[in-house]
Amino acid sequence: MGPGDQSLYAQTVTISAPASASERPAPNAQPDELPRTLRLGALELSPPVVLAPMAGVTDLPFRTMCRRFGAGLYVNQMITARGLVEGHERTLKLAEFGADEWPRSIQLYGTDATYVEGAVAQLVGERGVDHIDLNFGCPAKKVTRHGGGAALPYKRRVFAAIVAAAVANAGGVPVTVKFRLGIDDDHMTFLEAGRIAADLGCAAVALHARTAEQHYAGDARWSEIATLKAALPDTPVLGNGDIWEAADAEAMVRQTGCDGVVVGRGCLGRPWLFRDLSRAFAGERPLPPPNLGEVLDALREHARLVVEWSGENGLRGFRKHAVWYVTGYPVGPQVRRTLHEIHTLDDLDAAIADIDRSAPMPAGAMRIPRSHTSGPHDVALPAGWLDDPDELLHLDPQSGAMVSGG
Repeated sequence: MGPGDQSLYAQTVTISAPASASERPAPNAQPDELPRTLRLGALELSPPVVLAPMAGVTDLPFRTMCRRFGAGLYVNQMITARGLVEGHERTLKLAEFGADEWPRSIQLYGTDATYVEGAVAQLVGERGVDHIDLNFGCPAKKVTRHGGGAALPYKRRVFAAIVAAAVANAGGVPVTVKFRLGIDDDHMTFLEAGRIAADLGCAAVALHARTAEQHYAGDARWSEIATLKAALPDTPVLGNGDIWEAADAEAMVRQTGCDGVVVGRGCLGRPWLFRDLSRAFAGERPLPPPNLGEVLDALREHARLVVEWSGENGLRGFRKHAVWYVTGYPVGPQVRRTLHEIHTLDDLDAAIADIDRSAPMPAGAMRIPRSHTSGPHDVALPAGWLDDPDELLHLDPQSGAMVSGG
């Protein structure tokens, strides 16, 4: 397959106006047949699959690659509300969409309701977004130590103020929230956060079924996704955590009754996972995994899109993607080291020129973790953070940090 050959790509995007209530699958159903659609406000998505927003990962080139393999909602990486309102150059670049990209979906991070209000108004009024997700799941210390990310839902009045500001200024554009189980096992927040978000008019909630303390260690607790869905029968609940293959998504939906899935690390270097997910939710059998030659052509096309978007300087950030693509394949450590050092497309072509393109995907290669694997870690929190969950305090909006979401 060459870069122009779309044989690996599934052009199956299906997004339309909302179906009537009689046409939609029943909420929290755990039937033999998987749900085919997900409704978010005026959007009806088929299949009910969402690309998790990941800072430094889900940029325009990566979203373009994923969309070629199947339908779903492809969320732009996280931007900070303050950065957008104040017109920071980097934030404005990150908030770009492709000319033909629809729906336009983006994740917003903020700890100050005033900045969130202004950012949402700008995203809707000037940038024409079709969906906004709010980040309350990041477990990174440089975020939680300022009360942001996965720490923030513990302060339920602050959480409610931010969510209310976003919904009130979205002009009917669906707002969703993504959060974790809580800070740790002694400070679980997901049920209350879910109820607050639903009561304030959020179109859906997404639960990464780990605590902030877990980071990315251990198994995601899918049983808690079922608990949240039972508590919110009238609000779409999306499950996130440990979806490495399409069979995992099927199992999550059947076990929890959730209304759709959010895919993060599982698609890194594996954008064809969205092809597999599209087929699974349509009740179709999976296709064979791609051989190494097809993977290398996808890698090369992804790199070309990066250069088209941000010049060859963008290949520095692409290096991690290049290594993710070949993870699990028998390419040898020298190839991986070389991919970590590419500066140009010619460097990339030279690095992959002598690889055996006929190699099949090894058993288990889809399940090898890529990107975050750390944890558990103590959660850094502001002094006295756990004293009073009803404290309505002002958080420093300058504490926002661009890190991968939770």
